[in-house]
Amino acid sequence: MSPASSHALKHPPVTAPSEPAGADSDFPELAVAIDKQRRRGRGAQSNASGRFEAEARVAFDDGWQSLEELPPFKTTVGVDTSRKVITRNESPDIGFDRSINPYRGCEHGCVYCFARPTHAYLGLSPGLDFESKLFAKPDAPALLEKELAATGYEPRMIAIGTNTDPYQPIERERKIMRGILEVLERAGHPVGIVTKSALVTRDIDILARMAKRNLAKVGISVTSLDPKLARTMEPRASTPPKRLEALKQLSDAGIPTTVMVAPVIPALNDSEIERILDAAAHAGVKEASYVLLRLPLEVRDLFREWLMANYPDRYRHVFTLIRDMRGGRDYDAKWGERMKGTGPMAWTIGRRFEIACDRLGLNKRRSKLTTDHFARPKRNGDQLSLF
Repeated sequence: MSPASSHALKHPPVTAPSEPAGADSDFPELAVAIDKQRRRGRGAQSNASGRFEAEARVAFDDGWQSLEELPPFKTTVGVDTSRKVITRNESPDIGFDRSINPYRGCEHGCVYCFARPTHAYLGLSPGLDFESKLFAKPDAPALLEKELAATGYEPRMIAIGTNTDPYQPIERERKIMRGILEVLERAGHPVGIVTKSALVTRDIDILARMAKRNLAKVGISVTSLDPKLARTMEPRASTPPKRLEALKQLSDAGIPTTVMVAPVIPALNDSEIERILDAAAHAGVKEASYVLLRLPLEVRDLFREWLMANYPDRYRHVFTLIRDMRGGRDYDAKWGERMKGTGPMAWTIGRRFEIACDRLGLNKRRSKLTTDHFARPKRNGDQLSLF
């Protein structure tokens, strides 16, 4: 297989949004889509090879109807043997410099997930592999305790859920996230959580105790209140009503909560900004944020495939607006602009969000976490203090 043909298979030609849309032949991406029955309950349409692979592999019918014999994609969980669990970053666009991800890959299957390209580092596809071939970090609580006990460690808020969801379905049995929270509570270490899952309410007992000492806050992403759109776009995440109920339970327990309207997708869910904020405010939420759709690396083509398959009539309009907010490109990773975009449409979305927050009394005060309670965990062999 030549390099040129390999590249063509991994990144098939894309019909520009300005061209007329018609039959499937106008959409080359649909030709590489996996059969619906094999990917039932999944977000991505295809499973193209990762960008670091020398060869690309695609399924094709050899005339013996062998494709009908292929099994559906099932979730498998491997073990991640990383020796460290805290990841550092220097991005000026986010309010934290360290994070933890208990899992690699995410079964929620959100088609727009900006973390999908990370699966390419494992030699796997950012498509269906990302949501079906998962990796858990069972040693995460023990590794975290060891890192917190290091002599040179300086405490600052740890963010969890910034890459993959810590409360995705496999957490019900694995309980790695709960183990991490137990370590953080013992150490008096602040934590900020982001999730799309109502499973976070399982840990209200720990989070409520931490919140009393200003050690915990939780953000829940509500992308749409439309059940059909939510199920199509985020097939295995909690339903919108369950997320709103989770926000209410967390707020009632005294845990600072944030509703995240993320991502905002023009001509798809941007009309719901005010409704989402209103529903969250009635659930007791006091803070809100939003993030514009991001399409880095393979996410662009995966989102295009999904949009063509589910909302072909909106394809050209959505991408025209995206490019209007990204300097004429599908994505601009420039710091300071990648989260909100630029141009009149981006300004309008931001202004609508601000007006709605003002009307609902959101973001009047920002919850602040503290490191005053931090107590470095004892390491094996440490001498006990006499005082």
